[in-house]
Amino acid sequence: MRRLYFLVPDIPTAHSIVDELLLARLAEKHVHVIAREGTPLGNLPEAGLAQKTDLIPAIERGLGFGGATGTLAGLVAIAIPGSGVISAGALVVALAVTGTALGAWISSMIGISVESPRLKPYERAIEGGQLLMMVDVPAPRVSEIETLIARHHPTARPEGIEPDIPAFP
Repeated sequence: MRRLYFLVPDIPTAHSIVDELLLARLAEKHVHVIAREGTPLGNLPEAGLAQKTDLIPAIERGLGFGGATGTLAGLVAIAIPGSGVISAGALVVALAVTGTALGAWISSMIGISVESPRLKPYERAIEGGQLLMMVDVPAPRVSEIETLIARHHPTARPEGIEPDIPAFP
C-alpha cells in the first residue's frame, strides 16, 4: 500500500473525490480527511489517531527497543549465580516478550500525544481552510487513482506519495 496526499480546496470537492474513489472500488476505510479544527466534515471519512499522531511509528520503535531490553535483561538474569532453578531459555523468552509488550504500550502512550511529523508540511494549508486527503492505495493502482483525481478535480493538488504505510493503520 502507498499513501497518496492531496490538498483539496473545499468540502464539496472532497465529497466528490470520495464518491469517485468508492466507485473505483477503493474502500472508505482507506480514505482519511484532515481539516481545520471545527470544520464540519459531514460524512467524510475523518482521519483517526493513527493518521493524525505518531502512534504507529512509536509502537514500532517500542516493539524493537522493548524486545531488545527484555532480551538483554533475560541474558543478565541467567548470568547471575543462583538463578539456575528457572529454565534459562524460558526466562530469556519471557523477559523478551514482556519487554516487547511494555515497550509497545509505553511508546504508544507517548506516540498518541505527539502530532505526526508527516503532517507538518500541510499545517499551513489546513489552517488556511484546505482539506488534506490521505488515500491508501495498492501499489499497482497508484497511477490510476492519481489520474482519476487529476482528470476530474484539477483543483485537488497532489502533494506526494508516502512509499510505505504501516500494515495496521
